Amino acid sequence: MQSDYYEVLGVDRNASADEIKKAYRKMAMRYHPDKNPGDASAEDKFKEAARAYEVLSDQSKRQRYDQFGHQGVDGSGGFTGGFHNVDDIFSSFGDIFGDLFGGGGRGRRRREGPQRGMDLRYYLEVDLEDVIDGTKKEISFELDKSCETCSGSGAEPGTSPEICGSCGGSGQVVRQQGFFSLATPCGACQGSGQVIKSKCSDCKGSGRVPSQKNLRVNVPAGVGDGTQLRLTGEGEAGKLGGPAGDLYVEVRIRPHDQFVRKDIHLYGAKDVSYLQALLGAELEVKTLRGMSLLVIPKGTNPGDVITLPGEGVPSLRTGRKVGDLHFEIRIQIPKKLSKMEEKLLREIAGEKKENVASKKGLFG
Repeated sequence: MQSDYYEVLGVDRNASADEIKKAYRKMAMRYHPDKNPGDASAEDKFKEAARAYEVLSDQSKRQRYDQFGHQGVDGSGGFTGGFHNVDDIFSSFGDIFGDLFGGGGRGRRRREGPQRGMDLRYYLEVDLEDVIDGTKKEISFELDKSCETCSGSGAEPGTSPEICGSCGGSGQVVRQQGFFSLATPCGACQGSGQVIKSKCSDCKGSGRVPSQKNLRVNVPAGVGDGTQLRLTGEGEAGKLGGPAGDLYVEVRIRPHDQFVRKDIHLYGAKDVSYLQALLGAELEVKTLRGMSLLVIPKGTNPGDVITLPGEGVPSLRTGRKVGDLHFEIRIQIPKKLSKMEEKLLREIAGEKKENVASKKGLFG
């Protein structure tokens, strides 16, 4: 479950834009990768804070988030972007990091040269039956791919980007304010460190063009709800010829009308008559693999559970271990009896000396 963005930044839901920015600056300073080298947990929190700030600092996105939650800012078609690469965060919020770190460190170095593309996320719905043997699903989504005309450079074929004369290729302009250095993205090159004098006619100098991508995703047997499948290099194209990001396919399993899944086991219910419960029976039941025989022992009581071994879900980890299917027995008692049924049951009650109502009822 995704965290509440206000809680991530530690601000009230009525916080002003300035309060949100200050809170994010504080989080960015605390969990900055250069201050926490090799700490994966700190990097995850750094990314989470950036995603929260991206939404809450944008008035339109914030309104959608307040009204619809995460779904309101997830985009369409089951797809949403995100910050899986910390370099994308420095690119998007360079003004904040330039102020925090004086234009030096990672925030300045990353603007030189190609940049990795953004990772993407796609939500894929499957049925419970699909996870028994695994399945393949076709997905389609829109993204920016590398421009084939200029090979992602943004420059017209036969030409190349040039080093920006305003910032010397650093992507930042540093100004001294008293004892502090304030670094801001270079306006001449938009922080890229390069300028393109002859822009590619197809991508207009961006190095990327909109495209629709179709992929066939292999959903493994035993996959669980919320499992993420990583498709390397299937995300957004990189900038300035950089490598593409990854695509994360999050599997969501639709609710089943018969069974509830708990880990590798399945749970359902089976209705039987009072005679089948008393005398025992062999009944055919539907499982996720087809039809199977369910043996009802004599004297079965309501709530008893009968298990079919190996009719559950395979383990995603091993692929060998398979769970069981458990049926809770529900006994159906008829409200009306035929004359013959009532006669026979009264004879049985008399033989067992059971106190039962007369034919006219308890008070008839």
